[in-house]
Amino acid sequence: MSSHHLNLLDVSQPSVRTLHLAWFAFFLTFVMWFAHAPLKPLIMQSFQMTEDQWKALLILNVALTIPARIVIGILVDRFGPRVVYALLLIVSGLLCIAFAAARTFEQLAMLRFMLGFVGAGFVIGIRLVGEWFPARQVGLAEGIYGGWGNFGSAAAAILMPTVALTIFGGENGWRYAISAIGAFAIGYGVFFYSRARNTPKGSTYFKPKKSGGLEVTSRRDFYLYLAMNIPMYLILAVLAWRLSPAGVALLSQTTTYALCGVLCILCVYQFSQIHKVNRDMLQKGAPEHDKYKFSQVAVLNLAYFVAFGSEIAVVSMLPAFFMDTFSGMSIAMAGLLGSSFAIMNLVARPGGGYISDRFGRRRSLSIFIFGLMLGYFIMSQISSAWPVALAAAAVVACSFFVQAGTGAVFAIVPLVKRRMTGQIAGMAGAYGNVGGVTYLTVYSFVDAGTFFLFIAATALVAFAVVQMLDEPAGHMTEVLADGTIQKIELT
Repeated sequence: MSSHHLNLLDVSQPSVRTLHLAWFAFFLTFVMWFAHAPLKPLIMQSFQMTEDQWKALLILNVALTIPARIVIGILVDRFGPRVVYALLLIVSGLLCIAFAAARTFEQLAMLRFMLGFVGAGFVIGIRLVGEWFPARQVGLAEGIYGGWGNFGSAAAAILMPTVALTIFGGENGWRYAISAIGAFAIGYGVFFYSRARNTPKGSTYFKPKKSGGLEVTSRRDFYLYLAMNIPMYLILAVLAWRLSPAGVALLSQTTTYALCGVLCILCVYQFSQIHKVNRDMLQKGAPEHDKYKFSQVAVLNLAYFVAFGSEIAVVSMLPAFFMDTFSGMSIAMAGLLGSSFAIMNLVARPGGGYISDRFGRRRSLSIFIFGLMLGYFIMSQISSAWPVALAAAAVVACSFFVQAGTGAVFAIVPLVKRRMTGQIAGMAGAYGNVGGVTYLTVYSFVDAGTFFLFIAATALVAFAVVQMLDEPAGHMTEVLADGTIQKIELT
């Protein structure tokens, strides 16, 4: 039986070294992904941009991440995290440099859209960390990976203005700052490839039998899997609508219709690939030892929709919410209070994983989802009559349950089906982005109090769904190349 204890300072352990390699790679992807946001005034001035054009960049920044997490999940299961993470860092670094060199708004917008792919880096490390840590430590390890890596967005907000204005300076300071991050990511991509390994020495890296979609093990799961893909296409259609003349008017109506047509074609193609991957199973059934419940994946998708989706949305609006609610509050103070929601990632996400390891997966996730539901309900009651300190305390408390919930989700993901961990992580991660776009779309139509109540209501639904989750127990099985069945401990 393995210990829950994890000494992060003991870099003599290959697993600990791998964890540090992984979270820093994820950290870099988030710095690149959000490097432009704190440089808004400088970038807008360089291109004489309107506020609507800036909003379009923010939309484009997340648009590609949803399908990218699915694609990256397939690639990492097929080729391994070592090569996929290295390539992602190198290619994203080049795109980062190209973004900094853009001379027209159209170039800037296209490169920002392409850089949305870097947001899929998270998925790679989930599979890598899951390979290196046993079930009794995997929640904590995944929480450290996710929480410390997620801090990259906050680090970008803190560091990028200083680098652009103080270290480089001048009208092109923002270009040099973003280029420097891109160059560093390229170098780290090479370093990562030279140091990382897919599995511990002597372990087998299990790959899916077929590529193109998840292998499911029952006819019922096949149809549930198809159904769970539909919301991702619907939310991409919503993003196209936001860029249309009805939204920020970056796209013409004709282009918007064309994009929706492309999404329909891609949906049909993906469904055909899913059928191709699962054709034999539909005809002959799956071996008993290989069966797993896709409903487990569906539950985790919905839990991450609420937890990470609400995090993305709330972080985007919280500073403005504080300024609107408490008249006279400075921009700096509102930004500081708003950043507290994301900074909690450093401790709450690893804490959620650790609690999940120690006290049970379903019980822990249930508590965190219920806690964030209450947290958002309390936040919906915040008004100007509240002391600022009490409002800030309510936000921090809610944030703890939100981040711990994301940690608890990915404490379970590596325990569903080893050879498809990348794809399962990719789908859950994509659902987090779907949640973020959904909540932000709702926020564009309602006031802040109603927005928080809406999140609380969806969290209540997620809490009910989480009760259908099976507690991982016993072993999962995978088949070695020689046909031998290998058992992987889940407790």
